[in-house]
Amino acid sequence: MNWIIIIIAGLFEIAFAACLGKAKEATGNLALYWYAGFLLCLTISMVLLVKATQTLPIGTAYAVWTGIGAVGTVLVGIIFFKEPADFWRLFFITTLIASIIGLKIASH
Repeated sequence: MNWIIIIIAGLFEIAFAACLGKAKEATGNLALYWYAGFLLCLTISMVLLVKATQTLPIGTAYAVWTGIGAVGTVLVGIIFFKEPADFWRLFFITTLIASIIGLKIASH
């Protein structure tokens, strides 16, 4: 169950990074709404991370959480913010995904 919580927390990490990207592009009240979304997603992500680390090793849980956030944020950047998707960028994202899977397998 705590692995599912870590995954959900990672998804909220992606969401708070996406909110920051949208807030940077927005102006006026719209920017404030994106910053509010950032704070909400950040809070949910952190609360879920704390809950998951009650039974999972902190090093593994944190690494998986940040890995999910990093991979997801790069993919969101490529898909929604038109960031470059060159070979090396995708190569290293793939190795990061393999590392996250390895940590999950190695964790008891």
